[in-house]
Amino acid sequence: MRTMFRWFCGVLGLGLMAIIVLAVNAIWFRPWSINVFYEKVFVLFALDNPQMLSGMRMLEGLGLRSHNAKLNDVSPAKTLEDFEYMRETIATLNAYDRRKLSGQDALSYDILNFFLEQQAQGEQFVWHDYPVTQIGGVQGSFPDFMATLHYLGDAKDCEHYIARLQQADDLFDQVLEQLKVREQNNVITPRFAVRGALDQTREFLDTSSEQNVLLTSYRERIAKLDEADRAACEERSAEVAAAIDDSVLPAYRKLESYLSGFLNKATTDHGVWKLPDGDTYYAQKLREHTTTDISADEVHQLGLREVARINAEMNEILVAEGYTEGSVGERMQALGDEPRFAFPNTDEGREAALEEYRRIIREIEAGMSEMFDLTIKSSVEVRRVPEFREDGAPGAYYQGPAQDGSRPGVFYANLRDMSETVRFAMRTLAYHEAIPGHHYQTALQTELTDVPMFRRMLGFTAFSEGWALYAERLAWEQGFQNDPYDNLGRLQDEMMRAVRLVVDSGLHAKRWSREQAIDYMVRYTGQERGSVVTEIERYLVWPGQATAYKIGMLKILELRDKARRALGDDFDIRAFHRAVLENGDVPLFLLERQIDLYIEGAKAG
Repeated sequence: MRTMFRWFCGVLGLGLMAIIVLAVNAIWFRPWSINVFYEKVFVLFALDNPQMLSGMRMLEGLGLRSHNAKLNDVSPAKTLEDFEYMRETIATLNAYDRRKLSGQDALSYDILNFFLEQQAQGEQFVWHDYPVTQIGGVQGSFPDFMATLHYLGDAKDCEHYIARLQQADDLFDQVLEQLKVREQNNVITPRFAVRGALDQTREFLDTSSEQNVLLTSYRERIAKLDEADRAACEERSAEVAAAIDDSVLPAYRKLESYLSGFLNKATTDHGVWKLPDGDTYYAQKLREHTTTDISADEVHQLGLREVARINAEMNEILVAEGYTEGSVGERMQALGDEPRFAFPNTDEGREAALEEYRRIIREIEAGMSEMFDLTIKSSVEVRRVPEFREDGAPGAYYQGPAQDGSRPGVFYANLRDMSETVRFAMRTLAYHEAIPGHHYQTALQTELTDVPMFRRMLGFTAFSEGWALYAERLAWEQGFQNDPYDNLGRLQDEMMRAVRLVVDSGLHAKRWSREQAIDYMVRYTGQERGSVVTEIERYLVWPGQATAYKIGMLKILELRDKARRALGDDFDIRAFHRAVLENGDVPLFLLERQIDLYIEGAKAG
């Protein structure tokens, strides 16, 4: 018996030693297996981003929760460390022999290699972006994260919530360091963006402590807990309020002071051409967002052609419906002002709009089997954009589901002014943000199996936004927008994406003024001027991103036509969509490669 015990301990010891050796190899050296390397890359990145981990909710099921008490390090020093890590990661990846890989292993290599190289190429412009603007920045992202993504399920979560609030002062100090570094490098945020961020900061400070979203959302969510956890969390409400007073509000006051002093330094020459080596920077952002080598001039010319085409299609429908006077944009503005397409600008009107979005989504969900043979587990909810974020937020956006199923996907609709929510535009928006657009595509990616974890999380703008825009057209092709006014809504949104090609390249490469871009967009889309101003100001602080929608959509349509021509009567729309979506987000050149493989396989039978 004793001999057997010694033998068992020896075997156990060898096994433990083998695990230790493998762990040491995986952590400190190049792993023997490239799949282990893929997971190492993801794990190290995730552990460095506790807020992302909280949003994903992958570790909680294993009893690992300490990350929920931490905020990300966003200091300039950490930014530079990240680039150093990226260079090391590329070197390690390239040490594996790509020629020995095939199938999903090869695809994973190519996706990660492209992503890392694109990020590394941006190092020369590390300080060229704007950390705090009217559409993004810690003044909105911090309360939004705490109110929507920090999970409150028991007393421990409430403890972590307080810990994060207590770190707000440090977080804001790091952001202020980022702003000062950019100022030293002559990267000056446009004045409208500074003013918008300053207004949001002051609005947060002007809200009474009892109405502060960090306290009200805490109370609302803990009210849904079981009795014991609810009581424990309620007892800590005073600590939440104290953390807001002692850490959060002082942090906002420091940000307000800096932005107030910076306002006079902010510029009115808005495009990134004004930045050091701005033309090269814009070219790099186009590559990053479109995953192509398209030039700024090519983007501009493509936009002009698409604007002309869509304008003609819209005019044909408008004339058929009896709208003949004025430009297409003017007629669309008049159409949008008609009472029959409006909701009351009241709480009841807002709830009616949310319910209409839900109805549209339920309707198309019932017809999904005609277009797709891949199913998803995650549900999608429609919610109003939180009121404290409405002014600077876009008309809608999507937030993906949690990995553990504890949070659904959410389509957020901006209901700040109900004159901006026009009935004939609602179908297109629902298809884009929810089904079969962002939610369907994102849920499929999140639920992928047998691929490295980074493949379930990594995003490429041209793919994801191109798919969502393609989804709008697909719904029309499948008969879900037969009403001519709904089809005008679809074309108006497609026009907006075509106009984006023109104005984004116009602003950042051709030195258009903000007002010139606003006038152009109003003229061709017919959208309400306030919405257009929000859009143009978004493009100015987010160069290149807006071009990816149309470029991605056109590539998917091009590949669909290619498959149809190659397969003829054997073409199956569901099989094509499976080939597009089954690998998650990929750069467009890799998408084309996958579609070529799909065509070859379909031909072979």
